[in-house]
This record gives sequence, C-alpha cells and structure tokens, in this order.
Amino acid sequence: MRVIRLTLVTSLVLTTAAFAEDEVCGLCPKEKADGFVRLFDGKTLDGWVGAVNGYEAKDGKIVIKQKGGGNLFTKDEYADFIFRFEFKLPPGGNNGIGIRSPLQGNPAYAAMEIQVIDNSAPKFANLKDWQFHGSIYGVVPAKRGFQKPVGEWNCEEIKAVGSKITVTLNGEVIVDADLKDIEPIDGHQHPGLHNEKGHIGFLGHGAGVEFRNIRIKPLTEE
Repeated sequence: MRVIRLTLVTSLVLTTAAFAEDEVCGLCPKEKADGFVRLFDGKTLDGWVGAVNGYEAKDGKIVIKQKGGGNLFTKDEYADFIFRFEFKLPPGGNNGIGIRSPLQGNPAYAAMEIQVIDNSAPKFANLKDWQFHGSIYGVVPAKRGFQKPVGEWNCEEIKAVGSKITVTLNGEVIVDADLKDIEPIDGHQHPGLHNEKGHIGFLGHGAGVEFRNIRIKPLTEE
C-alpha cells in the first residue's frame, strides 16, 4: 500500500510540476488540450537553430543580446499553424517574425516577414505602410493603433492556413489577407511568398526586444 501511495504521490508531483512549467512558459491547460505546444522552455534555446549566439534565454524570455540579433529559427518546419507569443519593445525596437522560411536567404523575400517594430519611434516616422508593425513586409500593410506603449507586453497571434494569413495584435485583427489575390507592393520580388512550409524565426535587427510565452498549434500533419 505504501508503494502504491508513494507512486501516486510521485506521479501527482511530476504532473503538477509539468503543468506549472507549461504555465510559466505561457501554455495554459485549455491551450494544451486544444493542441498547442511550447516552442520555448523558458530556460534554454534548445529546439532553436541559426543565430543562437545573438540571443539568450533569460528569466523565461528570449532576449536579443547587446550587439546581437540575427535570424533565430525553430528547428522544425511548419505548414499551417497558429503561432502565439508576447513581445516587448524598447524605444526604437525593430524585429520581425519569419514564417514558412528556409534557413538560408533573407526571410523577408525568401519567405514572409511579419513586422515587429516600434510604430511610435521618431526614427521610423517615414516608414512605408507595409513597414509598420504586423505588416507582411513589402506585401500587406497592417492596421495601426493597437500596439501598447513601449515597455509594455503585447500579445500577438499569427495564423497561416494555405494562402490565408491573419495577424491579431492585442485582440484586434490587423492583417487578414489571402495571398493568392495579392502582389508585392514594395517593388521587389518575393519568391517565398507562397512557400507551403518552413521554419518560424525571430529576425533580430537590434538589441533589447524580448519574447515570451511562445507556443504553436500545428494545423497540418507533417
């Protein structure tokens, strides 16, 4: 009887610890039951490839190092998915989310780059419509006015289903596009716009941008 009780207690402790770890990393029980998985364990960059030396895992966040950055990609590839994360920008912060990206080349053209940028920064006063936060760089401008003040955490979701891309920022849909009906508007070729699958990546252009609670729900079986 003692062995059975000890086994039950041990199992309960391990299960509780696993749930607690998921909660710390932003994966609530409802999301877990719905098929979401963590992409970041809150402690290491295990499962990530590319510019691992330009980032660090710190206090449950992925942080761009001073003089760091570069393209940090998931080890795995994804086709259709719902990708959720939180981000915090410093003044003038600039980053991006590459989706369906190869590991080589510029994801803004070889794939798609969803902008992560401080819309309020004076140095970005002359941005093109397709460069503001949430835009598909060079292709689809995002609605503005839903970004929180610099230094506060924002919640974002990127949903990709076939040619349909939806970006939701702090509960507001800011991009809802069907790429089969859209051509680039920046005067450049975007050969990766219609990639069927690829890696997801943080495309660091400067220090200080932070990410946390990074999770994904694959919508197709590989």
